[in-house]
Amino acid sequence: MSTHIEVPLYRAAHGRTGDKGDRSNISVIAWHPDLYPLLIEQITPEAVAAQFRHRAPTQVQRFLLPKLHAMNFVLDGVLDGGVNDALNLDTHGKALSFLLLDLPIRVPNELVDKLAGPDET
Repeated sequence: MSTHIEVPLYRAAHGRTGDKGDRSNISVIAWHPDLYPLLIEQITPEAVAAQFRHRAPTQVQRFLLPKLHAMNFVLDGVLDGGVNDALNLDTHGKALSFLLLDLPIRVPNELVDKLAGPDET
C-alpha cells in the first residue's frame, strides 16, 4: 500500500501571477498550513525551472513567506521580452500560475484530507 498520492499542485495551493517587463512572479499559497512544509520541500526553484523549461527562464528565485504559508517565485526571461516586445498572446504572463499549479506533487496519506477539490484517487 502506498504511503502517498500524487496530485496536481492546485489541490494543495492556489496561485497569483504578476509581471514587469520580461519578469513574471508567481505566488503559491497553501490551502492549509499543514501543507506548507510539503510545498517548501517539493516546489523548489529547480522544479519550477523544469516546469517552465519550454519558456527558457534565465533565472528562477524563490522567496518564502512562512507567516502567509506562501512562497513567491520570480522568473526572469519568460515573457518573450514583455508586453511591448512579445508576439505571444499572453504577454502579461497571467496564465503562468496555471502552468505551475499543474505541477505534480506527492502528498502523504495523512495530509490528503487537507487537499482542496474532489478526491481523484
